[in-house]
Amino acid sequence: MTRPTSRRTVLTAAIAAAVGATAASTSPAAAVTARAAAPPRLVDNRFWSCAKDWRSGTAAGTQTVAGRRPGLVIGTPSGRTDYIDPHTGTTATWESATWTSPVHRSTVPATEVIACWNAHTPPGTWLSVELQGTYSDGTTTPWYVMGRWAAGDADIKRTSVDDQSDGRSSVWTDTLSMNSSAGSLRLASYRLRLTLHRKPGTDLTPTVWRLGAMASDIPDRFTVPASQPRVARELAVPRYSQNTHIGQYPEYDNGGEAWCSPTSSQMIIEYWGRGPSAEDLAWVDPAFEDPQVCHAARFTFDYQYSGCGNWPFNAAYAATYKDMSAVVTRLHSLTDLETLIRAGIPAITSQSFLQEELTGAGYGTAGHLMTVIGFTPDGDVIANDPASPDNEAVRRVYQRREWENIWLRTKRYNASGKVVSGTGGVCYLYWPAHPTPAQRRALAAVGVR
Repeated sequence: MTRPTSRRTVLTAAIAAAVGATAASTSPAAAVTARAAAPPRLVDNRFWSCAKDWRSGTAAGTQTVAGRRPGLVIGTPSGRTDYIDPHTGTTATWESATWTSPVHRSTVPATEVIACWNAHTPPGTWLSVELQGTYSDGTTTPWYVMGRWAAGDADIKRTSVDDQSDGRSSVWTDTLSMNSSAGSLRLASYRLRLTLHRKPGTDLTPTVWRLGAMASDIPDRFTVPASQPRVARELAVPRYSQNTHIGQYPEYDNGGEAWCSPTSSQMIIEYWGRGPSAEDLAWVDPAFEDPQVCHAARFTFDYQYSGCGNWPFNAAYAATYKDMSAVVTRLHSLTDLETLIRAGIPAITSQSFLQEELTGAGYGTAGHLMTVIGFTPDGDVIANDPASPDNEAVRRVYQRREWENIWLRTKRYNASGKVVSGTGGVCYLYWPAHPTPAQRRALAAVGVR
């Protein structure tokens, strides 16, 4: 259920929040006032996913595959890599090809950047994603590894990379963050480098359908403004408890008690009508109920982080299913979530709280993932909470004001009275690769295209 406290999930540089309420008026003066009082833009998403996008980058051995869902594959390999897997000690030689994105100038000079990708990696292939940023003073970061990933775990062990820093920014598992010592320095722009690997002498290739990042600058805040209810709808999302898996496969993040992220991912994957086959699940002990949850835990597991809560790895897992898209982003308010729910898109959200801060939860946590499936007529949040004793108890209704605050804040007090981090509106969004017009509009409204 929890993410280790050493993993930094939010910015530490303190800046003031400027959020104002806007009065309704049609006069020019009131319109100017309304614009001036509008909340500042906090999140920038940039994803490359169409043929035009892939052609805009710099290819070294990659090529674009046309079709309804254009992708990037190995054409003629441009390199050869001897990779020592840090988790097995095995050295293997791989052919490789790379694609480097154009520089993206973020609309939000950022304190954090999280990369994510959607790809197919058949056995004998894997990929790595790197990011290089440019600071607001014009200098650049090193090329940071944001993930070495394969859908399976036979060729390499998917992994984040620790101990990456230039003294001004650092990578914390899946998040590139500005160091607190950097003061007002921000990441003004970035580019991504994708490297595709395959066994030499084969024609195997990964296929990448989406690559991008979310940049954000969320102000330090203990509370957020209250939003007004707009939508009453509940989506029929399957319910799974992580706690029914306690003790199962402890090699994957100590078993079910820490499986909130893959359990939530599995709920939404199945909501969209996807899921592992009986053949995929053959490795799971047949005595275990809901074997697909065990499967999700194994194939989201980050061998460096030693957990199943790596945000991009969960999104990448969801996108291994047929015609699924997935991203990690941040939303601004429950209004954004209502926009998605109205269009039939549930979301997985990350939050941390004391037991008394969320009525009815019955626990406190330093970090937990839930699936938001709807809103009551009064505007309260309907969540499938995997931290429940059994599947039947997973559906919960949480008070809107409490829930909104614990999800969107970046600072909170723990049980000892110490100021610690909050997640600042992080969520996973999974949806069909070919959404309906209403779903496409809803995604665009929250900044995802």
